[in-house]
Amino acid sequence: MTDLINMGGHGFYIWTSYAVVIAVLVFGIVIPIRHHKHLINEIAKHHKSSK
Repeated sequence: MTDLINMGGHGFYIWTSYAVVIAVLVFGIVIPIRHHKHLINEIAKHHKSSK
């Protein structure tokens, strides 16, 4: 198990790279969803005020 984490002395760089990739993927999914919800709320608010 230690060999898996250490990865021949390069574990820090490899696991950091994995963490960065996962963070980019998560933000690439979460940010557009939040933006979409915000836009829907803004459209609904604008639609209510125009009536």
